Amino acid sequence: MNMNLNAQRPWVTPLVIGSFLLSAVTGVLMFFHLDTGLNKAAHEWLGWAMVIGVVLHVLLNFPAFKRYFTQTTARVVMGVFAIVLALSFFSLGSEGGGDPGWAGPIRAMADAPVPALAQVAGVSTEDMRERLEAAGLHVVSDEQTVAELAGPDLRAQINALTQALGKAPH
Repeated sequence: MNMNLNAQRPWVTPLVIGSFLLSAVTGVLMFFHLDTGLNKAAHEWLGWAMVIGVVLHVLLNFPAFKRYFTQTTARVVMGVFAIVLALSFFSLGSEGGGDPGWAGPIRAMADAPVPALAQVAGVSTEDMRERLEAAGLHVVSDEQTVAELAGPDLRAQINALTQALGKAPH
């Protein structure tokens, strides 16, 4: 398989540039919890365009790429990132890699049983069950919590709490 990679040069570098821009912007938005709409999906799925672009870019510039492995500074920088990558597979003791500061109160609300949520919302327990059902959660016991019903994902818990504690449906 010896395709002429030089013929691909006009679009390979623009692919790397465009996919880097998309990945960088969506990654920064996600880091600051400002992502909306399809930001996360675009980051995860279109990030593959960056992987493909970088592989092709390396192949196009292979002689220069190989030289970096002979330079001490380049090897140190690449080695540091390899170590950070290896360490990223370990946890620092906080489940989920550490939540933002506002997550504690959300998790506390998500761990409250149905009657406690009803009290916070100023509605009856029966109304709270109806709100949770309207949010797509199947309540079988008043002792259940949003965390049990929605699962461990913080976003799912926030969505359920927002719907359940918001204004009564019209």
